[in-house]
Amino acid sequence: MAHHALVGTGGARAPRLGQPVGSSVAAVGGVVLLLPDGEPVSGRGPSPGAHAAAVPLARRLARAGRADGLVAHVVRYRGRGWNGADERLAADARWAVSEVVRRYGDVPVCLAGRGMGGRAALRAAGHTAVNAVLALAPWLPEDDVAAAPEPVKQLAGRRVVVVHGTNDRRTDPELSYRLAERAKKTNRDTCRFEVHSDGHALREHRDEVRALAADFVLGALFGHPFARPLADAFAAPPPLGLRMPLASGFGGSRRR
Repeated sequence: MAHHALVGTGGARAPRLGQPVGSSVAAVGGVVLLLPDGEPVSGRGPSPGAHAAAVPLARRLARAGRADGLVAHVVRYRGRGWNGADERLAADARWAVSEVVRRYGDVPVCLAGRGMGGRAALRAAGHTAVNAVLALAPWLPEDDVAAAPEPVKQLAGRRVVVVHGTNDRRTDPELSYRLAERAKKTNRDTCRFEVHSDGHALREHRDEVRALAADFVLGALFGHPFARPLADAFAAPPPLGLRMPLASGFGGSRRR
């Protein structure tokens, strides 16, 4: 998507990729784009807090994938609102993938988003450079018979992991289960983990979530063997592979 297509009237800001987060690499082998949380409707600029919240995971992934040439970027949106049919955050995510291709060439890309950024990651997965999607506590709309359901066709051919806290009060975990259930029917490389007793920010099991994210990204982009729980989740039929508990201590002996 051309950069100018995303610049609004009246000198509106444009999305930015910015500098890589964390370690530098000699040769880029793959890219993970972190998509911060946002809001359903807003005319305000991007949230500095949401951007800052995405940086630690970006650093963790860059560190874990340094030997494979993994580069991590936290996308800076034009604003914080999805804004209905404009789906601005998804449009910004698609632009960011195109910018990765322009900047780094033909490398595999993982979209990793939280909340509204998780929805953007799922929506933008149809870009040809995207190999993998990680949706953390994704915000999804309530089922509405008058509206088309959230699309899943664009996930075909990608590896998809959804992670959701069972006590999330901001984004309904049951909605992400239903989306994963529909996605699994057309894409068997879909699984979902439930983080029991955790909330939207997944703070209680932060280390396990980051370890799972690193394991998934390195496996999906570079062919590393997945940890047993992740491999089992992909292989298990619904609902088991879509309600896989993220056990305490996950990743304790791997890639710290």
